[in-house]
Amino acid sequence: MATEVVVDMVADQESDNKVDHPVDDKVSQVNINIEEDTSTATKMSNVIAIDVEPSDKLVQKTRDAYFSGKTRPLKWRIHQIKQLKRMLEENKEQFHSALKSDLRRSKFENCCLEIDYTLNEIISMLRNIKEWSSVEKPPKDLVNILDSPEIHKDPYGVVLIIGSWNYPLQLLLAPALGAIAAGNCVIMKPSEVSPATADTIARLVPKYLDTECYHVVTGGIAETTDLLKQRFDYIFYTGSGNVGKIIREAANKYLTPVTLELGGKSPVWIDNTADLDLAVKRILWGKFLNAGQTCIAPDYILCTKEVENKFVERTKVLIKQ
Repeated sequence: MATEVVVDMVADQESDNKVDHPVDDKVSQVNINIEEDTSTATKMSNVIAIDVEPSDKLVQKTRDAYFSGKTRPLKWRIHQIKQLKRMLEENKEQFHSALKSDLRRSKFENCCLEIDYTLNEIISMLRNIKEWSSVEKPPKDLVNILDSPEIHKDPYGVVLIIGSWNYPLQLLLAPALGAIAAGNCVIMKPSEVSPATADTIARLVPKYLDTECYHVVTGGIAETTDLLKQRFDYIFYTGSGNVGKIIREAANKYLTPVTLELGGKSPVWIDNTADLDLAVKRILWGKFLNAGQTCIAPDYILCTKEVENKFVERTKVLIKQ
């Protein structure tokens, strides 16, 4: 007979209708067409309308830039990636301050989970982009032995990336990195629930990246709703399953491919053969990292009654260390 041990830390949610990454799937469905409440609007007062251009004109302008072909040359893409790297390296303190303001997170976690994490992704991309973007020549068999088959890596076009509040920097810039490397134009929508980070990204991106091909749109539900009415060639969204359904529905109108990185319930199974000291340390680390606000943070444990008692006792000891 298995026993369920619930280990749950739910952060305080400031708004019931924000587009975010909630911890609990039991929250009521998010409707991005409803009006923002006054508390969220007040919090967003310092970041709303940095890019005030209407969404339809912004998307068309970005699409025109893509069709100009300027994002295609590999040398150009590499330069943009290096500029993104410069932006992070030269403004670490600004990002630290913004993340601390939004999440009250330590400098160590900011480095490990956001800034250095994204920098490492950039370094890896710069090391591999030539190989990853090169033309592949697949093996031939009897059917196509006289042919010269090639696989070309072509960009989608204009990509919309909607970030999440719990990792507001890396969950926006890491997907943007891949889109840039592939030769796409990108419109980034940072989470309004982390306004200081959204403001910092919106101010710095135009200083380092091409202003025709890469844009940041700030704001709340109204701005996100307006963006989703436009036609994109790819949408990357990180957040809740409820809002993910809305993103998917908006994408279906134009048959737009999407990546939905959604939160959920993440169980942990512990049997009688496990090293409990090691298991408890790892589970507590995963649960308490970023105050539990991670999409794959351990949510509950499945185990026997015997393991449950041992787990609880070891947790009481290790949590004080």
